[in-house]
Amino acid sequence: MLVGLGVIAIILSILVFIHPVMTVVTIVYMMAITLIIIGIEKIISGMFVRRGSKWGTVGLGVLALIFGSIALGFPVSTGVFVIVMLGVGLLFAGISHIVYGFGNKSPRWARGFSIGAGALATVLSFLVMGAPYAGAVAVSFFVGIALLIIGIETTVVGVSGRRMPMMASDIRRKI
Repeated sequence: MLVGLGVIAIILSILVFIHPVMTVVTIVYMMAITLIIIGIEKIISGMFVRRGSKWGTVGLGVLALIFGSIALGFPVSTGVFVIVMLGVGLLFAGISHIVYGFGNKSPRWARGFSIGAGALATVLSFLVMGAPYAGAVAVSFFVGIALLIIGIETTVVGVSGRRMPMMASDIRRKI
């Protein structure tokens, strides 16, 4: 069974590398469906709450339902919006690393590393915001690499017949 799951993950990683934009659209579809399901659940559970924030739960459910429906109706626009917001977040993270690097009393190499990482994040943020397609390709590239690594690992574990730890309680340290 693990071999089959590993092969499926490897095939999906190849598809992600071949169709990067469709990967982002598929992720948007999955998140939209998840938001709609969560919205319906929150509305229904909010109606039966005895105490607490009954209308807050219902309102949150309605918002999740609205945002999920918008994302489902306009997946490409939603994907572009999410990628641009990723660029904005990356810009703020880059600027904060640069400011931290200049104002920090750490060793010189640590400050240089912080400033360098902040500069890289700032440059990448402008790339992502200026060309959302390039940002989508970058996101897809990282998803593809993750799927490929997971697929290879799962296939090797399945072929070797070893048990793969799935929960923290399954991971035991040997003394």
